Amino acid sequence: MSTALETEEQQALRAAVAALGKRYGRDYMTSVVRDGAHPRELWTEAAKLGYLGVNLPEEYGGGGGGMAELSIVLEELGAAGSPLLMMIVSPAICGTVIARFGTDTQKQQWLPGLADGTITMAFGITEPDAGSNSHRITTTARRDGDDWLLTGRKVFVSGVDIADATLIVGRTEDARTGRLKPCLFIVPRDAPGFQRSQIDMELQAPEKQFELVLDDVRLPADALVGGGDDAGLLQLFAGLNPERIMTAAFALGMGRYALGRAVEYARTRQVWKEPIGSHQAIAHPLAQAHIELELARLMMQKAARLYDEGDDIGAGEAANMAKYAAAEACVKAVDQAVHTLGGNGLTREYGIASLITAARVARIAPVSREMILNFVSHQSLGLPKSY
Repeated sequence: MSTALETEEQQALRAAVAALGKRYGRDYMTSVVRDGAHPRELWTEAAKLGYLGVNLPEEYGGGGGGMAELSIVLEELGAAGSPLLMMIVSPAICGTVIARFGTDTQKQQWLPGLADGTITMAFGITEPDAGSNSHRITTTARRDGDDWLLTGRKVFVSGVDIADATLIVGRTEDARTGRLKPCLFIVPRDAPGFQRSQIDMELQAPEKQFELVLDDVRLPADALVGGGDDAGLLQLFAGLNPERIMTAAFALGMGRYALGRAVEYARTRQVWKEPIGSHQAIAHPLAQAHIELELARLMMQKAARLYDEGDDIGAGEAANMAKYAAAEACVKAVDQAVHTLGGNGLTREYGIASLITAARVARIAPVSREMILNFVSHQSLGLPKSY
C-alpha cells in the first residue's frame, strides 16, 4: 500500500495505529460482539494514545489535526479487523460540530472528554418517515420561557446506550418568517422524556442501534449548539462531510481486512499442484478489488484535505464520491474474499461471512448510494432534480 501522498507524521500515525489494531484484531471484536459488550479496552487505549481526538483542537486536549488524520486511525483499525464505529459519530460528527460552532461553554464542557474518550456522544438525524430526506425532519423544538421543549422520533441512532449525550437534529420556528429551520441540540442521556429502545439488527456489531422518542424533553437554553445563531444548516453540513469521509475510512478498512484474509488464503490453499492464487480466475478479481480500494482511498484523501483546508463545497462533492467509491469497493472485496475461501468463507472460524452484512452498511448509511448519485447528477453535472 502506497502512502507517499501523506506527510511523515501521517505515515507514522498510520503505522502506529496499525500496530495497535494488530494487538486487538478480529478475534477481539468477535468476542466483544459474542458477549454483547462494547470495545471499551480498545476505545480507552486508542484514546490514551491520542488517536480518538486527533482531529480536535489542541487547546481542548485534541491532537490539532483534521479529518485526514482521523480517517487514517479508523481505516487502520478496520484493516486490522477491529474498527470503532463510534469514531464516526463522537469525534468526527459531534466533535467537529461543537469545535466549529459551539459556544465557549459548550466547547469547554464537551470537547476535552470527546478528545480523551471519556465522553461519547451519539448523533440522531434519521427519522422513521424522513429517511435520507433531512428536509422532512419533524422533530421540533419550541420555546418555553428560557428553556427548549424538544419533541420527535429518531431511528438507527448508534451507541445511545453508551453515549453521555446525543446530538439531535431538529427544527425550530424562525421568529421572522414562521418557517422551520434546522438546529442541533445536545441532549444528555438522563434527560426526562428521552427514551430509547434497541432495534433488533441482523448486523453483528458491538455498536447497538436505537429508536429514540423525545417527549417534550426540557433542555436549557445552552443545549442549542451555537446558542441561537442562524447557522443550523451550516452546522449540519459541517458534521455530514466528516461523516461521509469517516464512513469511507470504515469501508476501506473493512475491504482491506477481507482482501488481506483472501490473499493469505489464496497464497497457501492448494487444491491441485499450485496454490489457488496462481490461477487468474482467483488472482485477477483480488487484484481488481485492491485497485478499487486504492482508488477509493485517493478520493477519501482528497475529501479530507479539502475539508481540512476549509473548502466545504469542494469537500462535500469529494466526500460523497469517496463514500460511494469506498462502499462499492468494500462490498466487492468482501464478496470476492468469501468466494475465494469457498465454503470456508461462510464459517465462523474464518470470520468473513459476518462482513457480508456489515459491508452493506456503507452502501446504505449515512446516506444511500442512490442519494449520492442524485447529488452528483444535479450538483456536479448540473442535471435537473427528480425530487
